[in-house]
This record gives sequence, C-alpha cells and structure tokens, in this order.
Amino acid sequence: MKISVQVNEGPYQHQASDSAYNFVKAALEKGHEIFRVFFYHDGVNNGTRLATPPQDDRNVQQRWSDLSKEHELDLVICVAAAQRRGIVDDGEAERNGKDATNIMDGFRISGLGQLIEAGVQSDRLVVFGD
Repeated sequence: MKISVQVNEGPYQHQASDSAYNFVKAALEKGHEIFRVFFYHDGVNNGTRLATPPQDDRNVQQRWSDLSKEHELDLVICVAAAQRRGIVDDGEAERNGKDATNIMDGFRISGLGQLIEAGVQSDRLVVFGD
C-alpha cells in the first residue's frame, strides 16, 4: 500500500509527531511504501536543526532525518507555515533576505501542492494532530 502522512503538531508539545514517526517506521517495516510525509501548521517545527533536546530525551528532528536517509523518504515542510515559524532553507533565506538557514537534513520546503499530490498519488493519507 502507498501511504502519505500529514503531521500537524510540533515535536515536543503533542504526541502527534512521535505517533506519526512510529507509524511511518512500522509501515516501512511491514513493506508499505511511504510516498511523502508533509509537515503542516506547528508540525513544521519537526524540521528545524537548531533544536537541542537534553541528552536523556529523544531527538525527534534527528529521528525523522535518520529515517529519511535510511528509506529515502520525502519529508516536505509547508512553505507558508515554515515562514510563519522561522524555518528557512537556502532558497527561502535568499528570497526573504535572511542571513541563515535552519532546516534539518532530509527535509525540504515546498507548497501545499505537495500535500494535494500526496493525497492523489497515495492509497491513504493519514493525518496526525489537529
């Protein structure tokens, strides 16, 4: 089965990101294809490389990045939500006159069209968070 996932909550304020991560990992282990993971609303905070959780806590951003590398996942951050929350890649930094970037390896910024495509191309679109 081809599955896409939408994550609407940040990594440490809600269970949604952990649940989405565990769902994606389990789906991959069962042989399903993950077409795309789309981070929307506060979910875009899963894609910042500047978070530094305590050493005895899980690093949600790193988990997503590692899973992306291991399985060649398409982790997409909504551009409008990213701009509101200060998540910046090279292209957005240049377009908006910012002097730094903070996007985690394995993530990319794009528009809502990527979410629509994920829904059309997948057998299921599973949403985590409000």
